[in-house]
Amino acid sequence: MTAIPRLLAFAGSTDAGCATRRLLTVLADGARDAGAQVSVIDLRDYPLPASAARSPADAVPPQALALQQLMRDHDGLLVATPEYSGAMPALIRSTLNWLVASLDGSASPLPGKVAGIVSSSSNGLAGLRALQAVRDAMSGLGLVVVPQQVAVMQDKVGSDGQLKDDKQRAAVHAVGAAVARLTAARLAVSS
Repeated sequence: MTAIPRLLAFAGSTDAGCATRRLLTVLADGARDAGAQVSVIDLRDYPLPASAARSPADAVPPQALALQQLMRDHDGLLVATPEYSGAMPALIRSTLNWLVASLDGSASPLPGKVAGIVSSSSNGLAGLRALQAVRDAMSGLGLVVVPQQVAVMQDKVGSDGQLKDDKQRAAVHAVGAAVARLTAARLAVSS
């Protein structure tokens, strides 16, 4: 029996109506269409301090522990990021930091898991810069980031969550599908 990949998905923005959150829907649909189960979470439900715990005097908040458990319960990660001044937003950096925060020596839930990333931006080149920053951060934490990535101009994401350009929609969809396929292959090898 083939294991069904379980992917955790989030947008790196807390703005309910933003293009990034709508873009996440297309990314998640691509993974679902390729056979994955996708759990989309809203980072507003996991409010965290800007920086992760560094010493035993610091506490790891329950929201961080809940996110870590969610990541342990999933096989991969889908992230849609906005771009802020050509960089990844602090929300994504902070979330990644909290996902690996441990004061008791417990293992990070990230290494070896597959990830896919897309971005939305008012400037396509800046979106690519944000993707590179997110890719570097994720790779540094042990995630296997699929080579496919897409930067989408915010005005190309309709209010219905669909991309106005079929080629871009297919490209974002393909990122989700690539994560689902690679995760399924890795699960098959490990079982």
